[in-house]
Amino acid sequence: DVKASAAISFVCDLLASDPVCFSIGPGEHLRLCPQDYTCCSSQMEETLAHQSETDFLSAIDDTSQFLHTTFTQRHRKFDEFFRELIDLSEKSMNQMFTKTYGRLFTQNANVFQELFVELRRYYSGGSVSLTEVLSEFWSRLVERVFSLVNPQYQFSDEYLECVNKHAEQLQPFGDLPRKLGLQVSRAFIAARALVQGLATGRDIVNKAAKLSAGAGCVRALMRQWYCPLCRGMPSLRPCHALCLNVMKGCLANTADLDTEWNNFIDALYQVSEKLEGPFNMELAADSISVKVSEAIMHMQENSIATSTKVFQGCGSPRLAPGRSRRSPKESGGNRRPFRTFSPEEKPTTATGTNLDRLFPSACLQVSELKERLRPMRGFWVSLPHTICNDKNVAADVTNEDRCWNGQARGRYLPDVTGDGLMSQINNPEVEVDMARPDVRTRQLIMELRVATNRLKHAQAGQDTDFMDSEVEEGSGSGGGGERYSDDWPGYRPYSPPYSKPPLNPQTPIKPPRVRDRTGSKWNRSKGQSISAVSRPAFFSLAVLFWVSVMVTVAPFWR
Repeated sequence: DVKASAAISFVCDLLASDPVCFSIGPGEHLRLCPQDYTCCSSQMEETLAHQSETDFLSAIDDTSQFLHTTFTQRHRKFDEFFRELIDLSEKSMNQMFTKTYGRLFTQNANVFQELFVELRRYYSGGSVSLTEVLSEFWSRLVERVFSLVNPQYQFSDEYLECVNKHAEQLQPFGDLPRKLGLQVSRAFIAARALVQGLATGRDIVNKAAKLSAGAGCVRALMRQWYCPLCRGMPSLRPCHALCLNVMKGCLANTADLDTEWNNFIDALYQVSEKLEGPFNMELAADSISVKVSEAIMHMQENSIATSTKVFQGCGSPRLAPGRSRRSPKESGGNRRPFRTFSPEEKPTTATGTNLDRLFPSACLQVSELKERLRPMRGFWVSLPHTICNDKNVAADVTNEDRCWNGQARGRYLPDVTGDGLMSQINNPEVEVDMARPDVRTRQLIMELRVATNRLKHAQAGQDTDFMDSEVEEGSGSGGGGERYSDDWPGYRPYSPPYSKPPLNPQTPIKPPRVRDRTGSKWNRSKGQSISAVSRPAFFSLAVLFWVSVMVTVAPFWR
């Protein structure tokens, strides 16, 4: 075979360059091989020892290549796929809202852009809380929609802050923020955890495969692989049991990765299953524009009741210049629901690919990943067997009497030792220092534990980076936080919101949020209201908008 021929060729080159090897003589000068008759000089023995270490490391690298390739390729594919889903979701929203709301959307598109900027930042590993991102988005949206359904008034920042204080109690968007937050959070958490887990797996394999063979390991490798050559038997393979003992001694610390490695692979597999079902990233990304549109429609349909309660709690706002006061009922009697899209009408990408059409590819990718994860369990503890099962490395297990036993041709008598560092105390081939555990292996074990912990929490829709703050926020609800079930998004049983106590303007429902007065926010700058006199363009549009509502029965958001 090719490998054996290469090894023989390598030894023949050494023999040709070393005059001592032209004749067989006593082997008293040998330090590693049996000191019987030999054709190897001390220099040849040393060179072959280095070659045996090279062959060993090459065998480790070749065997672990499957792991490295799988993690690298899957990480790249899933990362590209998830990023594409976010891009398509934003494009879908832009197309849907531009078609539905026209200039009212394009003038305020920066708010939706900021939402997707933060979602991308979270997915990319940024220190961003999805709960805070979505909460900030809904807070901005309620201000904007409230201003638009009451264009005859001029709202200051302080008044809109009051609106926000009562938004949680009033629920102007109904239950849609909670539903979207649940669906988006658990999908993004699982997607990010999976991609990060694949990157961790790739890095762990790279580090674990880059071994440094100790002196005892090199001596054992030399004795099993190249001492037969020095005895004039270049085609004689080491006995299978001898190979196992040598490999288990050389890979003692690596075998100790087995428990945490298996836990890590199991956690990756389970997160993959979640993404294949209830935590589906495609459905979550596709639902953002739909649920936001439904939320706006819900607030419009209930704008009379919402505005009345806000005016009761926050006081009567100032009229915009040139406007007359109307009651909420008078100003909103002829409104029609927002237009929504049927599945056939959903906006597509520039290349004409509907988001739903990507679903089979996602299932296929997840299924392929699961198939590749299964054989990874037990990889490190079975690595000695994998290497020794190679016919170019060791003799077949059935060929016990015609193999190299470490001294001569014949049966290998010692028992095969167990796996892991502590089992090497009785290893007859490799001297292992069990009093000094390998620091690098301990570090890899800790990295695996951290990654596994993150993946396990992702299965429950929890982000370990923000668990403390989120638990603290939900501690007062009495329910122990949101519980995640394995149902498909959008098909959860509806639970009516808790009964709402009457508004009290003196008692804020939630603490005020920090307002950004430096950047553009819903077309406000320097703390001014959108409907202020300083915004003639928007004011004129609002006047035309309101007149059209009062005169015609055309859709409100045209």
